[in-house]
Amino acid sequence: MKVLLQLGSLVGLLLTIVPSLLYFTEVISKSNHQWLMFAGTILWFATAPFWMNKR
Repeated sequence: MKVLLQLGSLVGLLLTIVPSLLYFTEVISKSNHQWLMFAGTILWFATAPFWMNKR
């Protein structure tokens, strides 16, 4: 279960970084950039707290 949460967090993190690069290089529109960043943020905050700092 922890591995799935970490994978989800990684995907969320990538969805917050990659769209910015794609928008900067004018590959995607601003609207797509905003939706992908929003999805990445939600995914990150929905998965990261459950596996970080657990002992």
